[in-house]
Amino acid sequence: MAMAAPGGSVAVLCPLLLLLLLLLPAALPGMLPPRDTPSRERKELGGLWSFRADLSPGRDAGFAQRWYRQPLRQTGPVIDMPVPASFNDITQDPSLENYIGWVWYENEVLLPPRWLQDSPSTRVVLRFGSAHYYSIVWVNGVQVVEHEGGHLPFEADISSVVQGSPGTLCRITVAVNNTLTPHTLPPGSIQYMTDKTRYPKNYFVQNTRFDFFNYAGIHRPVVLYTTPSAYIDDITVTTTSSEHVAMVQYEVSVVGSTAYSLSLSLRDQEGKVVATGDGPEGELKVLNPNLWWPYLMHENPGYLYSLEVKMQAQVAGALLEDVYTLLVGIRTVHVTSTQFLINGRPFYFHGVNKHEDADIRGKGLDWALIMKDFNLLRWLGANSFRTSHYPYAEEIMDLCDAYGIVVIDECPGVGIKLPESFGNKSLQHHLAVMEELIRRDKNRPSVVMWSVANEPASELPPASFYFKTVIAHTKALDPSRPVTFVTDANYALDRGAPYVDVICVNSYFSWYHDPGHLEVIPLQLTAQFENWYKTYQKPIIQSEYGADSVPGLHSDPPLMFSEEYQKAMLKEYHSVFDKKRKEYVIGELIWNFADFMTNQGTTRVLGNKKGIFTRQRQPKAAAFVLRERYWKIANESSCLPPVITSHSFFL
Repeated sequence: MAMAAPGGSVAVLCPLLLLLLLLLPAALPGMLPPRDTPSRERKELGGLWSFRADLSPGRDAGFAQRWYRQPLRQTGPVIDMPVPASFNDITQDPSLENYIGWVWYENEVLLPPRWLQDSPSTRVVLRFGSAHYYSIVWVNGVQVVEHEGGHLPFEADISSVVQGSPGTLCRITVAVNNTLTPHTLPPGSIQYMTDKTRYPKNYFVQNTRFDFFNYAGIHRPVVLYTTPSAYIDDITVTTTSSEHVAMVQYEVSVVGSTAYSLSLSLRDQEGKVVATGDGPEGELKVLNPNLWWPYLMHENPGYLYSLEVKMQAQVAGALLEDVYTLLVGIRTVHVTSTQFLINGRPFYFHGVNKHEDADIRGKGLDWALIMKDFNLLRWLGANSFRTSHYPYAEEIMDLCDAYGIVVIDECPGVGIKLPESFGNKSLQHHLAVMEELIRRDKNRPSVVMWSVANEPASELPPASFYFKTVIAHTKALDPSRPVTFVTDANYALDRGAPYVDVICVNSYFSWYHDPGHLEVIPLQLTAQFENWYKTYQKPIIQSEYGADSVPGLHSDPPLMFSEEYQKAMLKEYHSVFDKKRKEYVIGELIWNFADFMTNQGTTRVLGNKKGIFTRQRQPKAAAFVLRERYWKIANESSCLPPVITSHSFFL
């Protein structure tokens, strides 16, 4: 998955950056998604877990009383809590809706006896898809892992804790804290209200500078899985292609043995072996490859090969075998001063921004909702989205790979507004988060660009070094993809823009600026594009634009918050896009795909209403405007026959 970008050389690392990198943990172990293979098994732990919120004034009773040392039900009252799900909206308890602090989960699991009988040669791993925000995990009272960050996976080898006692329950205890500080990602702050005439004793609130609800809990699947004690730890794949030949470069790491052999087979979708290799690194040659194409850019989008990696290793005189299959898409990415090329062809982003958000389950993974969203995306004619404003679930990313939906993969760098959030402590954590994100998503053909932040205060003096460092680090980790961040700063003041490969800009003309005045959009939006391009000579994506609309609220002439106003604003923006996409504008992403929950406030009526779909995924009038536009763009740019219409989409 090759990429070239204007001015693409990685910035020289200054002494402070080198020091920060030295302070980071050693190279991270692999984080391959758990799969059932001939050598691996997995056990899903979704369902009802015991749950208890720590309501003590300091939120520290659970640690002081060591709740992890005994079944959680013996420490006090517990309730049933679904996993995966946010805990906020599950009960009728208003104190839990906005709870800040430590909550405790517990599940007791019976492990398959075969996992424990071959204990010297079997490794048992406990994996969390994500938990928001800070997590500590114990197994049978023994701490096994601690993790900071709410949107990326973490795991622990628990073999030594569970093996040797077949037939007994394995008790998994998790403490999760959703408190945000100036140095977390996203940042926040705790404000203590000390005026006793207005607030109860020990009263505090969590302040944030982002516009979505800070849902918390175990949001993604919890899985137990096995590998041999010597195992395939990580696989890294990049691809290049010419007209009739593709090269798949691979690197495989093995843990648990130095006496091992590796064999690799690349199969097409019919199961035919098209290339083979051996050893920990090398190159596979594929003749007449089926390239990975975006949705609506090819009659067979999202083509994936299967790379089967087999390891044989000697451990203590025994021969162990591990097998892992990785799905591989062959595609290239190239950025010029005016275009974004996928497989050498110009690609125009016509898509959406989203949120992991829905009634009741909050940010919890829900397969029915995921499939509804993908069906709506394809109905809409959307070919792309940004993971605003955090990495999405691996299950969602798998479908992007399979369906050909292009992704701008964004880390949780949203709300970076205060000077203290640009300091070395914040920077060190930001670098670590980018390592975790790239480790997880580096092999995905759908991911064509990394976004390191959304709407930071990039006009502040420290933003220059901060983003120079984060972007240089990201490019060093993955030279194959362009890097951006999403800005709402003035083009003349933005200190991070010099380091990105693509300019992504958010603007809300006639909404947050000159509210109600649709007539100013053409002038202001045209000036925005021309100023940015004149300054940086880089392609531009309109990464956010939109207006709130209350479903069923109508006004003619259009007035703010009516469905007619949302439609009218979109059409004004689109008229400018159509002129500038002939030059250097390479994409448009509506804000937002669907209405979503936010903190309560005088400008938010049960959340943000900028969705073209309601929170329940019903279309507003704007959805049909966008659908007509996206299918028209697809017909203009597609290599497919012009029979594509807005009444069909590819499954």
